[in-house]
Amino acid sequence: MASASAETASSSSQIATAAASPTTERRGIPAAQFVEDVQTFLSQLGLDVNSALAFLQERLQQYKLVEMKLLAQQRDLQAKIPDIEKCLDIVATLQAKKEGGEALTADFEVSEGIFSRARIEDTDSVCLWLGANVMLEYSCDEASVLLQKNLENAKASLEVLIADLQFLRDQVTITQVTVARVYNWDVHQRRIRQAAAAAANES
Repeated sequence: MASASAETASSSSQIATAAASPTTERRGIPAAQFVEDVQTFLSQLGLDVNSALAFLQERLQQYKLVEMKLLAQQRDLQAKIPDIEKCLDIVATLQAKKEGGEALTADFEVSEGIFSRARIEDTDSVCLWLGANVMLEYSCDEASVLLQKNLENAKASLEVLIADLQFLRDQVTITQVTVARVYNWDVHQRRIRQAAAAAANES
């Protein structure tokens, strides 16, 4: 880990902004402590070097688990948003066809891999899947309002998730820098003790 000092120096500048205004947590994600003085840090924790490094590695693993969970939620939302937008387009098309007095020809799935063609004329309502095997019938206007609300909520949730992931990655970076600093400090202290012991032996 000879390059740890260089990595620490470069990483420190990257996280200076995040460390300037410390936060205790964000939506249940604990904030990492930016360590200026390793000796003070160890004294505050009441741990020796090995115990402190074990604690920091455990925290990194916790961050990784949270990141996996957030990434899964992000993928779900990124898949959900296009589906909602597609449903909104379909409802808008139905309304436009009705206003123009035109019928809509559409292919719908009867079962997996089997489709049938239908002619839809002058429809006033649509059925929406709400989840948990529940489907409800709405007027086209009600469906449009509901879908638009769901779309706005999904986009807002995605923005929050992206911010959570950025915060989480900042904490991972800070923790990795702290691991490097603690390790390098320990190496430095050992060298000092070894030099002192050698000097004592020579005298």
